[in-house]
Amino acid sequence: MSYAKKILSRLTVFAGAGAMLLAGTMGQAMAEEGKLRIAEQFGIVYLLLNVARDQQLIEKHGKEEGLDIDVDWVRLSGGSAVNDALLSGSVDIAGAGIGPLLTIWDRTQGKQNVKGVASLGNFPYYLVTNNKDIKSIADFTDKDRIAVPAVGVSVQSRFLQLAAAKLWGEDQYNRLDRLTVALPHPDAAAAIIAGGTEITGHFGNPPFQEQELAGNPDAHIVLKSYDAVGGPNSPTVLFATEKFRAENPKTYRAFQNALAEAAEFITNNPEEAAQIYIRVANAKIEPGFLTEIIKNSDVEFKLAPQNTFDFSQFLHRVGAIKNKPESWRDYFFEDELTAQGS
Repeated sequence: MSYAKKILSRLTVFAGAGAMLLAGTMGQAMAEEGKLRIAEQFGIVYLLLNVARDQQLIEKHGKEEGLDIDVDWVRLSGGSAVNDALLSGSVDIAGAGIGPLLTIWDRTQGKQNVKGVASLGNFPYYLVTNNKDIKSIADFTDKDRIAVPAVGVSVQSRFLQLAAAKLWGEDQYNRLDRLTVALPHPDAAAAIIAGGTEITGHFGNPPFQEQELAGNPDAHIVLKSYDAVGGPNSPTVLFATEKFRAENPKTYRAFQNALAEAAEFITNNPEEAAQIYIRVANAKIEPGFLTEIIKNSDVEFKLAPQNTFDFSQFLHRVGAIKNKPESWRDYFFEDELTAQGS
């Protein structure tokens, strides 16, 4: 069996998991102190959560607060699904891109008042294609389809819009939206590696983008998120409603302390963190391959958001959000954990 086919078979075990978990695990119960429901997605950008789950760090820090915290984990795909889950009261903490956070922050002002809880770290996201004739985003045609987690809302979609605006002008920011399709990262990666489908591009995240580059000799990078944004940034974040934060201070504090411990653990133990990801995500990936991604100099596990404000201004200029942030602090809660953000 070829390497590409091996990777393809390994990736397909993830397909469709988000929808099944959404239907089977989430309810409408009111949040209460000592109860925490967390929505995550696919990829090692959620490694902080994977480590916290594996090491039971939330439960550990809950006991320090005098609580026995019951944690439920839900895996979804796409910022739209995550935002819907948060607003419906099905989850308490949402994990998605900075784009979905800004969207839900904008729409809930004066109501649920959703804001950021923490960054999950700095990660470069790649737009990968298996079409050797595509060298830049200008080379995509109507025959191509670019997979993203959620069309128009996901952070990958927003990065693509930002790149389009820089190339063609801000009035053309959504020029490539018609080529994007919603697809979970594992499915999109499998399509890029296998080839022969309408999916010729995938704006993904680690480790799927690295598996694509390793698994298909024609796969190459068309766009890097750091180039679009203008430097390292925090593409994926955690957020919650004002009500949850106010009514569950001990649970909220335990969650943040667990994240801080997880970040320190990953930084000091990348090899063990890779094994945790494989175990928690049930990922079929070589530990050494994953460790190298975690140790990439462009990757940093930090909790304060970085380089998000200019991105928020872009979304306001093109009308994606109505309310204009005056500072990154407008869409993040005032917590010591994130005090050094940007």
